[in-house]
Amino acid sequence: MVRALIWFRCAAVHDPVRPIQTRPAAVGWAAKSRRVDLEIERGFKGDELLRRMKGWITVDPEEAIEIVGRWGRLRVLDDRDLVVECRSRDDFAALAAELRERLGGEVDLDLAPATGGLPPG
Repeated sequence: MVRALIWFRCAAVHDPVRPIQTRPAAVGWAAKSRRVDLEIERGFKGDELLRRMKGWITVDPEEAIEIVGRWGRLRVLDDRDLVVECRSRDDFAALAAELRERLGGEVDLDLAPATGGLPPG
């Protein structure tokens, strides 16, 4: 398996940025007739996190999700880092080529270290 960080261009300043999850999403309930003291925290899946970036990055997240889905998958690693996982180096190379062709340098991939750890934030 090949794992890579995925970088996008920030719509405001055009720096390379990558979405990270800083804490799980919290969902609760509001009841009409009583108080409900229940809250669930759940992290986003890879495609969910990327969809939240619409308007903040220079590409359409749906198009990026579609392209990545052909060659690999988006995943939130360690409840924080959005990464792309591909089955092989050939799939990784094909993904990188299609991203360049279709999104014109607005998305970059950096191979993650082979040790499995990702660089700090």
